[in-house]
Amino acid sequence: MSPRINHFAAAPELLQPMLDMEERLHASELEHSLIELVKLRVSQINGCAYCIHMHTHDARANGETEDRLHLLNAWHESSLYSVRERAALAWAETLTRIETSRAPDNTYEEMAAQFSERDQVALTLVITTINAWNRLAVGFAMPHPVDNKATAA
Repeated sequence: MSPRINHFAAAPELLQPMLDMEERLHASELEHSLIELVKLRVSQINGCAYCIHMHTHDARANGETEDRLHLLNAWHESSLYSVRERAALAWAETLTRIETSRAPDNTYEEMAAQFSERDQVALTLVITTINAWNRLAVGFAMPHPVDNKATAA
């Protein structure tokens, strides 16, 4: 797969507000590990290899375990995730699949029970921005970084 355009080079001033949003969200009271899990799960749903690669590496660098990374796609069936993480992941899935989910009350209520109103907004913006980044990366065919050792084998 070859990239279609480099959107960062083509329109840096248009992407700056998203980069600023990322900075503010990372400064929010949401746990970094939670943010990375949500970004990774949304990227899995959207099939964004670039973002899956990035957020897997970021999560691992920040202490995430291999088991939790490997089981994230099946978090519903795993006891490795806290109630708070499960609520965030459910909210992330329902908003990412909003055309079919319609963000039901029970999913919102489970999330709202775990997050303050301010953190509900922050979490929803994390989900919103990663969905936007996924669409940019997939739409412009951004290749994920390749480990030369892995491809040489």
